[in-house]
This record gives sequence, structure tokens and C-alpha cells, in this order.
Amino acid sequence: MLSFLSYFINGVSLGSIYAIIALGYTMVYGIARMLNFAHGDIIMVGGFAIFTLMSTMGVPPLVSVLGAMVICTVLGVTVERIAYRPLRGATSLAVLITAIGVSYLLQNVALLIFGSNARQFTSVVTLPNLKLADGQLTISSVTIVTIITCIVIMVGLTTFINKTRVGQAMLAVSEDKGAATLMGIDVNRTITITFAIGSALAAVAGALLCSTYPSLTPYTGSMPGIKAFVAAVFGGIGSIPGALIGGILLGIIENLSKAYISSQLSDAIVFSVLIIVLLVRPTGILGRKIHEKV
Repeated sequence: MLSFLSYFINGVSLGSIYAIIALGYTMVYGIARMLNFAHGDIIMVGGFAIFTLMSTMGVPPLVSVLGAMVICTVLGVTVERIAYRPLRGATSLAVLITAIGVSYLLQNVALLIFGSNARQFTSVVTLPNLKLADGQLTISSVTIVTIITCIVIMVGLTTFINKTRVGQAMLAVSEDKGAATLMGIDVNRTITITFAIGSALAAVAGALLCSTYPSLTPYTGSMPGIKAFVAAVFGGIGSIPGALIGGILLGIIENLSKAYISSQLSDAIVFSVLIIVLLVRPTGILGRKIHEKV
């Protein structure tokens, strides 16, 4: 029973990381109606930024995370401005190909700068582990911080979207860009803010991901980014609560699959979830159908 509880809690922790990453996908898709497949590589950039600040410059962990958030925010805004904004009226295929191109660009730049060898990432969480049941169940401090961080981000982001003018502008743009423009909303600025928020959260996800799995390479964000996209689709892409639910469920499924079925088949099980969801409920758990007028 204790082992199952341990696997379950670790699954929730992993799912919390997926949920934070999935927010970047779901916000950009919900507002700009595009899939930013370079989002996973921004996570990698955040990880290397923290690694460099902590290991090379001796910057404290919390300050390093804040610095990485600034770096990733600037990177996300720059990518949106240079690569995506000129394609605002282009086909979805053109935007998708561009996103894949940006992803490969970031990976190869990281390869040129840092090389292909894995770097040992020092955890940004320095709190003691929590021991329960007379020491029979140990919950790592990274797990606790990850779950709490995910909850705080979700609550804060939901409040921001529903209670602020910028958040209301995001909702308006997500519903109808043309009507939002007529109401005086700067669509480009709103989408840029969305990319900025998503990229800043990617840095947080990178810090938590690398603290959980401390091997850092230029490909660190690729697989978690893909799984987070699966989580976003699972929960209902475009829905912030859906990103949370999809991420948590996917993390639990992956961890329990590794523990009780096969560690080699866990990824296959995770991606089979995407296929099943698309067959049974294409809009995801909390997704909704969008009816376009022709």
C-alpha cells in the first residue's frame, strides 16, 4: 500500500510538471489558434540558463530561476515576433512547419554552445524530504514543491485571466479576433503577452523537471514537451483547468505503468491515451466544440 502511495504521489508530481508545460500549449492554442511545438525547447533553454547561473556564476537557486524566467520570456516574445507574427494569416500547416523549424534551431544552437554531453543539474530545491509512517514513506522536497507550485500557478493564472483587463482581452481574442479588434483590443499585443506568460512558465517547468531528472542535454525538453501536449489534448486543449487535469492524470498513468506494467512500455501507454481520447472524445475532458460560421 505504501509503495502504491509513493508511486501515486510521484505520478502527481510528474503530472504537475506536465500540467505547467501544457499551459504553454493550451494558452497559445486557445488564444492564437496555433501549436507552438518549440515550447519544449524553451524549457531546455530555461534549464541551461539556470544551470549556467548557478554553476558558472554562483547565483542562488531562486534568483537563477527568476533569471531564467526573464531569459525565456524574452526568447518567447522574440520567437513570436520574428517567426510567428508574420504568419498570422497563413495556413495552419505553414505555422506548424515554422514551429518545428524553430524547435530544431533552438536544439542545434544549444548543441553548439553546450555540446551533446549531459550536464549534472543541481536541484533548485534545498528543503529536507518529508518522512511519513515512521520513515517508511519518504516524499522528496522536489515533489512537494512541484505540486504546490503547480497549484499556485493554476490558481494565479485562472485569477489573472478572469479578473484582469489583460486576461479579459485574452478571452476576447480567443473568441473572435476580428470582433476583439473592433472593440479596441490590440490582438498582436495580447498574443505576445500570452507567449511571454507561457515562456516564463516554461522556465519554471524546466527548473522543476531538471530538479526531478538532473541530467540536462539539448534534448531535455523534447519528450516532456510532447507528453505535455498529449496532456493538453487529454484535458481539452484551450482549457486551463483541462491542462491541470490532463497533466495530473497523464503523470499518474505513466508512473503506475512503469511500476506495475513495464518501464519500456510506459511511453507507449501514454501515447495510446492520446489515440483513445481522440477516438472517444476529440475535444478532451474539458474541451468544447468550436462552431465556425461559413
